[in-house]
Amino acid sequence: MGEIVLIRHGETTWSASGQHTSVTDLELTGHGVSQARALAPLLAGRDFAAVWSSPRRRALATADLAGLEVTAVVPDLAEWAYGEYEGRTSEEIRAEDPEWTLWTDGGKGEGGESAEEVAARLDRALAEAEPLLERGDVAFVAHGHSLRVAAARWLGRPARDGRDFKVDTASIAALGYEHGEHAIALWNLTPAAANPSG
Repeated sequence: MGEIVLIRHGETTWSASGQHTSVTDLELTGHGVSQARALAPLLAGRDFAAVWSSPRRRALATADLAGLEVTAVVPDLAEWAYGEYEGRTSEEIRAEDPEWTLWTDGGKGEGGESAEEVAARLDRALAEAEPLLERGDVAFVAHGHSLRVAAARWLGRPARDGRDFKVDTASIAALGYEHGEHAIALWNLTPAAANPSG
């Protein structure tokens, strides 16, 4: 059986500054471009039955730079919609609402998604991808929060448990199986971690 390979896009100006980025369609920074290119050797040995990307340019560019041919643009892989918190850092939000966390409170106001809404999207993507694993791996090229939710849901845990998984920019993870049960096969591997000597 193949694995669902989770690939977070490379750096953008907002990911570097910690600003919540969902619908804002940012390009990769120069560093993000380098990060995405550096993913290619980590992915080269895999046989992809499908490569699915979020509709956002930062995800599509990362797939291309990493040497992947996107076979479908999948809206369900888009980042968690933050609503009124789009473009704001966690520190700025907590200055107004000290108890707020994305994982329990979700996005704010019009356009903001709850954890359950994000889980429903990722559940659909996972359910559509799993049958394809008989033919090879399936890549999800997407975003930090949505990929963390995907991992939690693969394990049968609620979306809020995605808070337990750290996802760096331009990192890969793999959702697979252990004795026939869903398991995490790889987590948060970056080119730098794979090649610490540079």
